[in-house]
Amino acid sequence: MKAFVAGATGQTGRHIVTELIKRNIPVRALVRNLELAKQILPPDVEIVVGDILNVSALDQAIADCDVLICATGAKPSLNAFQPYLVDYIGTKNLVNAAKAKNIKHFAIVSSLCVSKFLHPLNLFWLVLFWKKQAERYLQDSGLTYTIIRPGGLLNYEKQGGLVMSSADTLFEGSIPRTKVAQVTVDALFEESAKNKLLEIIVQADQTDLPIAELFTQVA
Repeated sequence: MKAFVAGATGQTGRHIVTELIKRNIPVRALVRNLELAKQILPPDVEIVVGDILNVSALDQAIADCDVLICATGAKPSLNAFQPYLVDYIGTKNLVNAAKAKNIKHFAIVSSLCVSKFLHPLNLFWLVLFWKKQAERYLQDSGLTYTIIRPGGLLNYEKQGGLVMSSADTLFEGSIPRTKVAQVTVDALFEESAKNKLLEIIVQADQTDLPIAELFTQVA
């Protein structure tokens, strides 16, 4: 297995890359800033400079990879088109390139509450709305997929166990980025994670069960 990671230098993406390397999975990381990538990514990661909006370069960038992880996300900006371009058009480009390259599994990190149009986060240029459209495009693509919707992302560890549920059943809660990375990478190996949409948080009063066992409990 060789993994292609888009959004590899993002706060969640870098944890995903680290988790893949810990499991001895070769990684090709798509980045826009080469110097930043060299600073924060493990030294044995293959780095490719590119942009998910550059369609013509994606086929070559993906090349011989078997699985694709999309951890991209629009950053707060005054540009009203940023979520549309990054979270929707960029993801569509990745999906199309993945189909052309016969990618075996496409995993994407989305967000809780993408189905709630009136959610306050949509005041940020409809960011949740465009994530939802990207999910639908992936689901309709014919690719084998796993969609992961984490709660509020934490840059520190949180006591408690992982809660995993089906679409539009969790509407609040938080989760460490490291745990999101573990779930994302585990999904690549588990048959029970294929073609599923998973919502995840960590809850203080929850017993921590094996991630593979949780996959089987989500319809």
